[in-house]
Amino acid sequence: MATPHAEFQQPSELQGRRVLICRPEPEASRLAEAFRKAGADARVMPMMAREPLPETPEQRGILQQLDNFSHIIAVSPYAARRLMEEIDHWWPQLPAGLQWYGVGAGTAAVFRKHGLKPRMPAEGWTSEALLALPSLQRVDGEKVLLARGEHGRELIRETLAQRGARITTLPLYRRVLPYYSAKQVKALVADFHPEVVIALSGETLNNLVELGHRYQLALTPDIIVVPAERVAEQARALGFRKPLVPGSLNDDDLVISVASCLSQEAGDNG
Repeated sequence: MATPHAEFQQPSELQGRRVLICRPEPEASRLAEAFRKAGADARVMPMMAREPLPETPEQRGILQQLDNFSHIIAVSPYAARRLMEEIDHWWPQLPAGLQWYGVGAGTAAVFRKHGLKPRMPAEGWTSEALLALPSLQRVDGEKVLLARGEHGRELIRETLAQRGARITTLPLYRRVLPYYSAKQVKALVADFHPEVVIALSGETLNNLVELGHRYQLALTPDIIVVPAERVAEQARALGFRKPLVPGSLNDDDLVISVASCLSQEAGDNG
């Protein structure tokens, strides 16, 4: 019996399908290549760019006292990469005894590249899944470092504070909406008319809708891929017909999830 991976990557399911990827770079181009290998016509229009924040005296002080923390959490692969870049300036050898956490597999993989053994949810890649880990249940009085962007969801910080943890937030980058001209947006939205849109954060989804409103162009894909049910509800409220929460945010798994959904739609319509 063929595995799901083999079945869903057959050309009949993604061949010629128009896929618009709105992730930040370099993730967007990498994912586009995975879709192209499966036969799709994939194009890239990042709805978010990330800019490292300049170092501040406060940031230096936090990093120099890294060994005072019990738990180190990064909310995304980019947050983990930025954190390790900054730590490398101050710690030729990482302090022992710290517990490292990645919200998902991609974030945990960044830490593993540095010889760490991060904890991550067994299932899922959301803040809610991370907060369900047993080692984060009883943190009364323990110091937690949260590496993230300048703005973002407050769920991790607020929940751990409610559990008694002493939270230090370390903003390492800001997220901005890239500039696109009317001609660029028309080419990628109206002319390309994507059947599938990949928007793997609530902020990405909002930026996409805002850009459409700005240039009076409606985006009506058959499928919009979002990272969690929370964002799927947001997509439905914005008028998207079929949000898809994939089984994983790994590139190959995203391709498989989209191919499976398209195959199911074809069967339903047949």
